[in-house]
Amino acid sequence: MNNLIESIVQRTANLFNAEILSLGETSITLNVICQILFALFLIIFICRNLKGFLKYRLLSKFKIDEGNREAIATIISYGIGTLSILVLLQTQGFNLASLAVLAGGLGVGIGLGLQSLTKNFTSGLTLLLERKLKVGDFIEFAGLSGYIKEISLRATVIRTREGGDVVVPNSQLVENQVLNWSYDTFTARVQIPVGVAYGTDPVLVTETLLNCAYADASVLHDPAPRVIFKGFGDNALNFELWVWVNRIDLSPIIRSSINFIIEYQLRQQGISIPFPQRDLWLRNPEVLTPTYSTNNHHPVSSLPELEKPKKPLSLRQLLHEVVYFQNLNDLELRQMIEIGYRKRLSSSQVLFREGDPGDAFYIILSGEVEVYVEKIGKHLTTLGPGKFFGELSLMLGIPRTATIRATEETLLFAINNLAFEKLLREHPELTEAIIQELARHREELAERQKQLREMGLVDDDEDDKNPVIWVRKRLKNLFGVTSL
Repeated sequence: MNNLIESIVQRTANLFNAEILSLGETSITLNVICQILFALFLIIFICRNLKGFLKYRLLSKFKIDEGNREAIATIISYGIGTLSILVLLQTQGFNLASLAVLAGGLGVGIGLGLQSLTKNFTSGLTLLLERKLKVGDFIEFAGLSGYIKEISLRATVIRTREGGDVVVPNSQLVENQVLNWSYDTFTARVQIPVGVAYGTDPVLVTETLLNCAYADASVLHDPAPRVIFKGFGDNALNFELWVWVNRIDLSPIIRSSINFIIEYQLRQQGISIPFPQRDLWLRNPEVLTPTYSTNNHHPVSSLPELEKPKKPLSLRQLLHEVVYFQNLNDLELRQMIEIGYRKRLSSSQVLFREGDPGDAFYIILSGEVEVYVEKIGKHLTTLGPGKFFGELSLMLGIPRTATIRATEETLLFAINNLAFEKLLREHPELTEAIIQELARHREELAERQKQLREMGLVDDDEDDKNPVIWVRKRLKNLFGVTSL
């Protein structure tokens, strides 16, 4: 029995050690093949785990972004895997120089048979080294949009918005145009078309659409939203609302949210979205009779009208109430509405304090603010919707003389110093209108001038005994504009 077992073991050993193939001075046996296969399996296993360790544990501790971690981990793991295979072949007795000659001889045939694989492999290295596309980027490609989930040497995996994974050969990403929405940042512009009926006031449309933009929390205030008048359509005046968002990959959700707001605000303002126009000709109009209610036999026209919702304050009308802007036409007011921005205050939130720089002018759209002096603890007044404040501090560069605090949820329309400077440059006639209006309050101007002198904020070249001349020089120094 023992002899039989020894015989089987001996035959098996002879089978594994029998030469199958000879490469130069190296004999290829079944035992060598098994050792190489086991070593290759072990190398692949180690390299895969090494990639995961580098990507998710080691490199993440150094605050390296996901795209760079993917590239570094892939290159290191593939490099160590290639080096390990070469060492394995060398330890098994293979002459790498002879293998290089053999590989060169087979290179032409392999290249012809595996052109696609070679191209994708080279493209994968290009993607990993150039890093024009990185893991986590949001891209659009050939009608497909999604996030790059993984970049390997042969293919790239893209996770779509719907949650599916699409495997794309690397050569297609290298050879074709790819729109990378997040190359530097996810911030981008979303365009929302809106059509309104002919006869609608374009200024009112601009104001309403901008209000809609600022009502959505995902819309950035810088760059500020804009309204573009696209042209005159067959059935409507065509506008486009431009908003900038910090997550362009969420644009379908943001569009939906803003569209809901636009539809509601257009109804509130009585602005109609037109249907396609069709002419209807009646052959026998005399057969038509008045329509009566079938329930109470009274004409429908006699039914009580539903109470119309109260329209919100019109920003154009509020700007017209500011004495400095009374002579502006609708187009100029539209520019003011567009260069301004909305600021929301929570209850008890302080907008600014006495002594702060006068860098903005405000109109209250909704809510209420309290004006008081902190130093003496004195309440001055309370301002509600339609009231404005801060215009002198903005126009003359005067520090705030009081503190403003919201007494409830408040929405403000604001024009800061940069926007005001742009307005004066584009409309120099407004400078003279402001000067003439300020000239009616010489005593207040003289007091403001004295206050600035005491604070050392009046330059010698602009100082003048005449407050009106001082205002002219002040506006020129602050905003770089001159009056007519």
